[in-house]
Amino acid sequence: MPKSKRELLKSYEWVDFEQVTTDQQKGLPRPDIQKSVPPGAQLIDLVPPDQFTSGGAAVRDVIGARRSHRCFTPDPLSHEELSFLLWATQGMRAKSIEDGLTYVWRNVPSGGNRHPMETYLSIHNVAGIEPGLYRYLPLEHQLVLEKTGSALPEMVKQGSLNQNSGTDREPYYFIKEAAVVFIWTAIPYRSEWRYHKAAAKLIALDAGHICQNLYTAAGAIGCGTCAVGAFDQRKMNDLLGVDGEDEFVIYMAPVGMVD
Repeated sequence: MPKSKRELLKSYEWVDFEQVTTDQQKGLPRPDIQKSVPPGAQLIDLVPPDQFTSGGAAVRDVIGARRSHRCFTPDPLSHEELSFLLWATQGMRAKSIEDGLTYVWRNVPSGGNRHPMETYLSIHNVAGIEPGLYRYLPLEHQLVLEKTGSALPEMVKQGSLNQNSGTDREPYYFIKEAAVVFIWTAIPYRSEWRYHKAAAKLIALDAGHICQNLYTAAGAIGCGTCAVGAFDQRKMNDLLGVDGEDEFVIYMAPVGMVD
């Protein structure tokens, strides 16, 4: 890797940070904490956290058994299991409204509580939910349907560079075969509004926080996952319908039942 690429990993930006005037300090409006929902969009209610019956495995056991899974059974995830995974990775634990602005505290940390990620789901095999592309709405704990189509699993497979865990003779495309694929996008300005050019590293760290919670939550309900950082940026952006500049795919993780 060229040494210049390492600069993102370093924290030099903080040394001179006090000399920077951020958009927040300029009094510019705070960016929305969640993308809006188009009028008439189809919404799906999720199981509320106080009704969860799964996810009670001992933390020590879950962490001790952590591994990346690239092979899934054909069994579907339940509606509740998907609800639990979404709550664990981007759900809220508290919310308040002050001066007309909504403030939320989620189940994952984020630099400055900015939470620059959106969660999209390529749902292939979840009980009671039609296959399609959805987006999670943390404020309402709902899903909004983005698009449907039988070709979606194949498009996600191609967008993830046809990664497989089988053999040359019998490839197993674990992303296509997953019950659901979590696809996270970054909306950088949510963090840049407060942290200017220091935001990039924070956004990358935030993605790691989210995916680690997915590993832990999946293990707690007998599911498996595998973090995916290698994908075709343009294909995945196009699949989600994001512009690739103000919002773009940053991380992925297929989830499915495991033996």
